[in-house]
Amino acid sequence: MVSLKKRITAFASLEDMLLEVGENYHQKVHTSAQLNKLENAVKEAVNYNGWFIEDNVRYMLSSVGRSLSKANIEKWIKPYEQGLGSNSSDKKIGVVMAGNIPVVGFHDFLSVLISGNMIKAKLSADDSILLPIISELLIDIESGFKGMIEFTDNQLKDFDAIIATGSNNTSRYFEYYFGSYPHIIRRNRNSIAVLTGKESKKDLNQLAEDIFMYFGLGCRNVSHIMLPKGYELTGLLETCSLNEKINQNHKYFNNYEYNKAIYLVNGTNHYDSGNLLFTENSSYSSPVSVINISHYTDINSVNRLLEVNNSKIQCVVSISKEITNSISPGNSQKPQLWNYADGIDTLKFLINL
Repeated sequence: MVSLKKRITAFASLEDMLLEVGENYHQKVHTSAQLNKLENAVKEAVNYNGWFIEDNVRYMLSSVGRSLSKANIEKWIKPYEQGLGSNSSDKKIGVVMAGNIPVVGFHDFLSVLISGNMIKAKLSADDSILLPIISELLIDIESGFKGMIEFTDNQLKDFDAIIATGSNNTSRYFEYYFGSYPHIIRRNRNSIAVLTGKESKKDLNQLAEDIFMYFGLGCRNVSHIMLPKGYELTGLLETCSLNEKINQNHKYFNNYEYNKAIYLVNGTNHYDSGNLLFTENSSYSSPVSVINISHYTDINSVNRLLEVNNSKIQCVVSISKEITNSISPGNSQKPQLWNYADGIDTLKFLINL
């Protein structure tokens, strides 16, 4: 078994590796064969999945890398350190991973292994290239992980507990097939921004990042914006229009053109920044290239609404300190290790098995 100290050291050693490749926008050749392998995996993932443009893949690798400092890992596991140290590594954890954004299953991968358990991961066909290469880097650092990591394209079998991420539709199948096992089953969630009208240009620029990163495909991407009554959208439209590069992706641009045509044909009121559509809609979920907007009159009513709909929300972005559990603009795609998906403490679940 790999000791807790070695587990921490191994994952912390990934920090510099992921940062070097994640921030290698000039495509230099690395001195390490392992890093060149990851560099090649980036290019392969970009070529395979039209949504995985190079900037976004490198952004995710950098984001994951920054989260893996030794101090971060130790802070994350501190409440469970005793349980982690005594874990006998006798549990096999099946993990069904999503593939909507690059390396989206890394946190589950990390959680299972840092808890001393074995991971049996079923990767999404859309994101099957990067994580196996990262796991090879981890095994190069700490060979004891070799017998603790398994990837499969087939149906998961022979496991003690399951973590599965999917849509509201697939979650019903997960419940049916995996309901008799200890499980975490994640469903669709969306992220929301609450504007006050006091946002600076910098705030709006950072909000645009929360909207556009990964083409809006992540559960932490802002898909709905709540505006104070009488809010003038001009500043936000101008800010979003500056991201002209996003229309160069044909998959995104096709969605934008399609949704724009539907709104025009149906006479749906909307605002158009040239690369993003805004329309009045109470739904927190929106199509690619569309942001739903709604209006509010007071902050207390916003907090009540967010509380009622908590099970549908991944995170809330706002500059207002009055909005419960909100994060500042520009941080929705930079979760800390202790910012669990769906608010479910994965580490606690694994330790208590």
